[in-house]
This record gives sequence, C-alpha cells and structure tokens, in this order.
Amino acid sequence: MNNVLRKEAEQIWTAAIQACLPDEAVCTALERLPEVKGRIYLVAIGKAGWKMADTACRLLGDRLFSGIVITKYDHAKGELPRIKTYEAGHPVPDQNTLTATEQVLSMTKDLTADDLVLFLVSGGGSALFESVDCTPEDLQRLTKACLASGASIDEINIVRKHLSRVKGGKFALHCAPAKVFTVLLSDVLGDRPDTIASGPSVPDLSTVEQALSIVQKYGLPLSEQMRSALSEETPKELSNASYFIGGSVRELCRHAAKAAETLGYRPVLLTDHLTCEAREAGAFLASIARTHQDAPSSLAFIAGGETVVHLRGKGLGGRNQELALAAASDLEGLKDTAIFSVGSDGTDGPTDAAGGYVDETTAPHLRSQGVQIPDVLANNDAYHALAKCDSLIFTGATGTNVNDVAVLLIKR
Repeated sequence: MNNVLRKEAEQIWTAAIQACLPDEAVCTALERLPEVKGRIYLVAIGKAGWKMADTACRLLGDRLFSGIVITKYDHAKGELPRIKTYEAGHPVPDQNTLTATEQVLSMTKDLTADDLVLFLVSGGGSALFESVDCTPEDLQRLTKACLASGASIDEINIVRKHLSRVKGGKFALHCAPAKVFTVLLSDVLGDRPDTIASGPSVPDLSTVEQALSIVQKYGLPLSEQMRSALSEETPKELSNASYFIGGSVRELCRHAAKAAETLGYRPVLLTDHLTCEAREAGAFLASIARTHQDAPSSLAFIAGGETVVHLRGKGLGGRNQELALAAASDLEGLKDTAIFSVGSDGTDGPTDAAGGYVDETTAPHLRSQGVQIPDVLANNDAYHALAKCDSLIFTGATGTNVNDVAVLLIKR
C-alpha cells in the first residue's frame, strides 16, 4: 500500500465528513424557527437523527415539550431530555420502524394551530419512518426487491411515497393544523425536498401514474393491500409546512476539495450528481488517472453523489467498496495514484465499513493472494477482497448523511 497517499486520503475524507456534521445546519435552521405560541414537539428521523436532536435539545432547552428520535441501530449515543429514542432497521424497515412511527403519529395527533412540530430529517429516513397498510413481511419483501432491482433512489422513493401513510407530504397533513418546520440534511442529488427521506412534510411532485409505471418497469412484488394504497394520490399543497435545507453532497465535495488543496493538490470537481453504476464510476476515475499521469503537479478529482449496484452475486459489499475495487486493476503500473470512495454516514451497504481505498499496489497484492478482481465483482464481494489488503475504510457512525464522495489523487 502507498502509505503516504493512504494517510492523505484519510485526512481528506475525515475533514469533509467532519465539516458536514449536522450541528451547524440545525443551529442555522433554528434561527429561522417560526414564532410558537403553543408547544414545540420534536421528531427526528434518519441516520443523523440522534445528532440533530441532540443539538436541538441543547438550543431549545425547556422550550421543547416532547419528542421522538428514530435512527438506525447503533446510531443513538445516549438519552436526551424529554426525548424517546428508537433504533430501527435500515435499509430494510422492520417492526421497530413501524412501532416507532406509530408512536410519532400518536404524539402528533390532535395538535392545535398554536403548536409546532420541529421535524429533523436526514438520509435513511425513508426506511426508518414508515406506516403502511400491509404486513411487515410484504413491506420488507418490496424494499429488498427495490434495492436489488437497480432502480434509482428517486424511483424507489416515488413508490414508497404512494404506499406510505407518512411519506409524500402525508405526515405534515397528519399534524395539521399545527405548523411543521422541517430541517433537511440532504442525501439526494439536486437537494429536492420532496425526495429527501421521501418528503414526509413537503408537497409531493410525483404521481400515481409514475409509481405504477415504476412497479411495472422493475416487476416489483405488490400485495393487494399495496395495490390499493398505491392508487391514492399524495398532497400537492401544504399550507402548514415550511423547510430549511442544511448540509448536502455539494457541501461534502466542497470540503473534500478544500482539504485536498490544503495538502497541496489542485482540486477539480467532476460532479456532485454521480448516479451511474458503481463499477463504471470506478473505471471512469481510473481512466482519468491514466490521462493525467504526466501532470506536473498534484491533482485531486472529486465526484459526489450516489452510485448504484446491480446485485448479481451473493457476496458482501457496498457501492463505495465496489467503486474502489473496480478501479484497482487500471491503477496498476501508475505512479503515486489512489482512489477512495466513502459514505458520509459511515456505513456502506450492509457492512461495517464506510467505503474503500485502492492505489497502484492493490491489484498486484490481491493477485498474489489468488484473488481475481473480475470474479470478486461478479459476486459483489468487494468487502472481503478489500479486507485482504487492509483497504476498507472504517469511520464508525458519523452522525451525518449527505451521500458519498469519491476522490482520485495523483501526487507529484
């Protein structure tokens, strides 16, 4: 392994993630909090839910009447005053998801026009905040089918919104006549509020026709209860709701660029809308590396977004690990060149790793152990391959979720 590059890569991803922690977003948002004559209720959903709620509790103090946090397992960091915290399944909802959501709906029913719901939303909220008119087993079956189909996150969320009793603006409708003020930590490209966590508190732009078309396109399994729910349109206007967008993948890329520049690299932002197949993104970054091998100074090419993986094998991994491993073969023979890809939330797919790092030494090192990268990719088993060369990235749960960033480093 190129230890110098690995150390600098770690400095870059650490600085970028730290700069996108939700504290600042919540602080800025609460300066815009509407006037409240009644009670303030807090609801926080998503992987960054506990961290966002912690900041809000410190800032609001005794003004906060009651609240509920729903976050991913192992993402809560302790008790919060006047707050009940639930941990639940992600990316597949489980019974805890449904139980916690029902508690939120119970807390926020029968509110008055003087009350306010402070709704803190981060990535992962689509899976962690759910109420549906079907069995938990049917919901899990559909979610797994969506994730394995290759459907984009936008497509998946359109289906979710029309099946759900809380997504697509329906939660804000449930809270009326109370005001709902939403703070959004964006993990979606373009930062459209109706797509972040499937937009529980903003008007929905998607339609029933779109949802049905996506179901047909990917052959998604729907029970009769689901088909009935899918026929109901989502609200297109909400008079009681407003929102503020905090961190985003654009900010993640900007801070990665700033950190790289501090280390002597000239940063180049390629995109903050990366949406292609993970292994294609890895191959593309590696091709850029080959083009710029004669560069007279150090370069850092940055791409943020959310790639997709079509599951064909039975291995273990995530989109960031697969992106990195797919680049490894084409980096062989290059000089002082590395690529890393990392999820800002600290988890990549169903693994304990946040992503992967590769450089010009990775492919020959794996080959010396009898590992053939094409075979690994065919089995979607990037985790175990990267583990063999100490190339997994571990950050632990970060407390934020603003998508992924991949960086190509060429050191001169």
